[in-house]
Amino acid sequence: MLKLKSALLFSALALSLPSLLLAQTAEEKGLEIATAARAYDRGFGDFTADMVMTLKNRTGQTSTRQIRIKTLEVENDGDKSLSIFDEPKDVKGTAMLTFSHGLEPDDQWLYLPALKKVKRINSRNKSGPFMGSTFAFEDLGSQEVEKYTYRLKGEEPCGEWQCYLIERFPAYKHSGYTRQLVWVDKEAYRLVKAEYYDRKKTLLKTLSGSDFQQFLEHYWRAGKMEMVNHQNGKSTLLEWKNYQFKTGLSDRDFRSQALKRLK
Repeated sequence: MLKLKSALLFSALALSLPSLLLAQTAEEKGLEIATAARAYDRGFGDFTADMVMTLKNRTGQTSTRQIRIKTLEVENDGDKSLSIFDEPKDVKGTAMLTFSHGLEPDDQWLYLPALKKVKRINSRNKSGPFMGSTFAFEDLGSQEVEKYTYRLKGEEPCGEWQCYLIERFPAYKHSGYTRQLVWVDKEAYRLVKAEYYDRKKTLLKTLSGSDFQQFLEHYWRAGKMEMVNHQNGKSTLLEWKNYQFKTGLSDRDFRSQALKRLK
């Protein structure tokens, strides 16, 4: 009788073993989704776009800036991106160059025409605001999977889609954030919303994406991105247009030494 009970117990364990092996922790599932989202967006090569940046202060006053964007996908590394300011006159010619990486600090350079100097951004200072906006320097690089650790918190509706709700924690030094909550739709991994918590673990900013457009019958990009700072009452709206993919950009279009000569 004892042998029979042991055999039955062993059989029950054997039957349940596959499900035990397949069970994932919330951390493993969060990482899996982040990895799938990054893989889904690979292969676009490069793109250019025009952007209107609208800054709004606490009292509702606004100012706008016209910016050209260039982005190059890099094999086995983060993207390279270049932002060139065309208007207004007081910022015309300003350029920001970013080489995104994983756990290594992103390389970033800022050219200020008034100083006629290219300034390298120190990794310790990347939590500061970019050109008076509510976006920090660290918000501007591509979101490499290695930059964070993850935890899936659940699923919930997000507008017209159903979203994964993922909590992620910066794994790199000198981040201005302790954690972020991101809502990513389950269909095409569009980043619909993100909340950023400061070093005191208090809600600092919320990013909202809308007017998504599909390119090359696969890649999705937000037509509008708004970052609201809940602590100082400021906000920044980015409106994207004139996307062009696979334009033939290469590494030579993203050289820090050439920032002074950009037109």
